[in-house]
Amino acid sequence: MRLPRRAALGLLSLLLLLPPAPEAAKKPTPCQRCRGLVDKFNQGLVDTAKKNFGGGNTAWEEKTLSKYESSEIRLLEILEGLCESSDFECNQMLEAQEEHLEAWWLQLKNEYPDLFEWFCVKTLKLCCSPGTYGPDCLACQGGSQRPCSGNGHCSGDGSRQGDGSCRCHVGYQGPLCTDCMDGYFSSLRNETHSVCTVRTGLSGSYTPCRLSLGCWHGMGHVWIRNTHTQPGYSSRVRIAAFSPACDESCKTCSGPTNRDCGECEVGWVLDEGVCVDVDECAAETPPCSAEQFCKNANGSYTCEECDSSCVGCTGEGPGNCKECIPGYVREHGQCADVDECSLAEKPCVRKNENCYNTPGSYVCVCPDGFEETEDACVPPAEAEATEEESPTQLPAHEDL
Repeated sequence: MRLPRRAALGLLSLLLLLPPAPEAAKKPTPCQRCRGLVDKFNQGLVDTAKKNFGGGNTAWEEKTLSKYESSEIRLLEILEGLCESSDFECNQMLEAQEEHLEAWWLQLKNEYPDLFEWFCVKTLKLCCSPGTYGPDCLACQGGSQRPCSGNGHCSGDGSRQGDGSCRCHVGYQGPLCTDCMDGYFSSLRNETHSVCTVRTGLSGSYTPCRLSLGCWHGMGHVWIRNTHTQPGYSSRVRIAAFSPACDESCKTCSGPTNRDCGECEVGWVLDEGVCVDVDECAAETPPCSAEQFCKNANGSYTCEECDSSCVGCTGEGPGNCKECIPGYVREHGQCADVDECSLAEKPCVRKNENCYNTPGSYVCVCPDGFEETEDACVPPAEAEATEEESPTQLPAHEDL
């Protein structure tokens, strides 16, 4: 049956007024599932950090069964809490990769302390390290340390997807997000940084947005105030004001502080509504090698080499050595070189031999002009006399 024209138009108008159907929840990528599993594993480490075997005789159990902190029992407790029973994909990944997690826990975590890097990036190859993208984890535009010059988002950053191109933050443009958009000027530009600042008060048509208008509006990584016509004014008078970038802890935000983050940046974690720095150096398994010490930084950390006099260290300089290398001894709270040449028992025992101290050791050397023998340094005059007193060489057998 064909509807009359008026009825058809009415039905069409009704359909246009209906709200659009809700978009299906976006399915997480394999990398996101892997990262989520690792995040839950790390949370399990935190939750079990102060636990023990719970049998009543912890000292005997740890002596007999090894330390709880590195035991299979603790691993099982962590694995049991990783996935909700209704989360099919999480349980499927855990079942498929449980042997990998067990191998890392029992054999590899000291060599590869970053579980995400080892598990998701190097072993399963589902993700990339921050600042890289695509199937081969290539560096993003602008380099992996500061993708898009720090002024944009790299397509596929940290995943095996994307093309590495830059999606610039508000105010920036260009392939590397180093150029300023119209309405912004370059307030800083050098080889590594480019900062674009909004132009204000360029003409009488722009005035500050008053807080009473309630016009804060989040847009991507930089938050700005809405631009609109103020009631009671001519349409030629527009209200516009721009604010600084998000707090360094925010990936997205609705305001200028770390309480306004929509999502925390890598290296920061949400704690009671605030993005706070993760102290990687306080992790149970230190992120640095045995001959390095960890220095925490906002959103990251660095590994610094121990002093040359240290065998392991907790900080910079010889005063933070865990132990001293051979040839050094702890004095006044720090590792100091032992001067073997000044010891009561002399290390250089040949006659006339000089001892010279070196960092961590010493050398024994004959004075200039002295001849070196197995048990003495012979002065020049004595050496010549010894040669003169030596018997004449016997004739060869053929001459007899």
